Amino acid sequence: MTDISFSGKESLFYFLSRMISLALKDEELKTMITTFWGSNKIVDKNILLIQDAENLSEDFIKEFQSFIHNNFSLSSPLEIYQEPIQLKKIPIHNKTTADPDRIYMDGCFDLMHSGHFNAIRQAKALGKTLVVGVHSDAEIARNKGPPVMNEQERYALARSCKWVDEVIENAPYSPTISLLDSFNCMYAAHGDDLSINENGDDCMSILKRAGRCKIFKRTEGISTTQIVGKLLLMTKDAWCNVSTPLKSNELIDQEVEKTSSEHKKNLLTTSRRISEFSNKKEPKPTDTIVYMDGTFDLFHIGHVETMRRAKEMGDFLIVGVHDDQTVNYYKGSNFPIMSLHDRVMCVLSTKWVDEVIIGAPWNITKQLITGFNIKIVVQGTVHKGDPEAKKWRKGSVDVDEDPYEVAKEIGIYREIESVNKLDTQDIISRIVENRVNYFSKFQVFTQREKKYDDTKVFVQEV
Repeated sequence: MTDISFSGKESLFYFLSRMISLALKDEELKTMITTFWGSNKIVDKNILLIQDAENLSEDFIKEFQSFIHNNFSLSSPLEIYQEPIQLKKIPIHNKTTADPDRIYMDGCFDLMHSGHFNAIRQAKALGKTLVVGVHSDAEIARNKGPPVMNEQERYALARSCKWVDEVIENAPYSPTISLLDSFNCMYAAHGDDLSINENGDDCMSILKRAGRCKIFKRTEGISTTQIVGKLLLMTKDAWCNVSTPLKSNELIDQEVEKTSSEHKKNLLTTSRRISEFSNKKEPKPTDTIVYMDGTFDLFHIGHVETMRRAKEMGDFLIVGVHDDQTVNYYKGSNFPIMSLHDRVMCVLSTKWVDEVIIGAPWNITKQLITGFNIKIVVQGTVHKGDPEAKKWRKGSVDVDEDPYEVAKEIGIYREIESVNKLDTQDIISRIVENRVNYFSKFQVFTQREKKYDDTKVFVQEV
């Protein structure tokens, strides 16, 4: 391939302009250029207007030259500056027999929230079979710092998602063409944000240049970074008990509060998105309807394991999710960490859940049981009425009433042994034990999210 170099911005700008003119007559070339701009987040907005050479940033020039080197050869270097420009396109990827309906996506899936699940949903919509790679603890620690949830918890939670067909454990942080081919996947899917590996490179750059990466819309207003920020603020009291100078503790708290307030974002839930998450399924008259309720804050494997076992007790599982005000009244402190809509969509993403009651009452009433034709009321042995589970809840009210009293009187109450004892307090304890490291990670990723917000362009949600 001919080596291509540009003497300056003006020469590159002239070449770019001529290439775009040629693309108007060549649909394949036009598609390649459009894909490059659509997947490249460092492109200045003014570049798309192609009005002035000064609009070309140094980052764009570097990325564009790489694009040219990897996709084109020129019959003569001089023809860069002459008309007509004769581009001889080379294949943008090797011939492959991979299935275009098999989509690969990967991620850490740490402290899973509705943004993760919406990404998985969109990726599945791009094909028929979704293969999800989950990074190991060591791979995440090397590329972005330690995860909160361990790899076995994250593998299991990924498998519980109704849109996931296959899970690849210990997936590499930066996927390659050979990796896609080994899983018989033609395309990888990724959000419109930039994922950076330990070398500072775009993890998806190889696949983007090969035309084997499909981009979907990143869910706005929710991220693991935000959740970690809230947890850092919740751990202030516990942090005072460890052997670190109070000045450092106060500095961390002040910085988290300042950063969180400056970059405060809310999950913007639309009716369409809720509809896409819904199963749109009605119970049959003969179905045994099972009901379980809860907060489902910091959604984890303990939640989904109880749901799985609850579904086995009947035909149709309804899950009640308490609203934010109710959760805060009974649990106090800064609970819930995740908003009602975020928690609802996490529950709806689980393959064993058929329907969700949004804003379910804390106490299960006769009206609720009759209105939904509930035959069995289920709760895990680690549940909201357990005094042991309430002891650590700062500011929670002391309630003697049994939320399941009516169900017990009717004789439809059942308890499921909570095999996985993980709960919200365990997750908070992990943050406490490694608070300084999580704070450093919080600072880095908050700045990355701010940069993404400042430069993002519209991407249609799938």
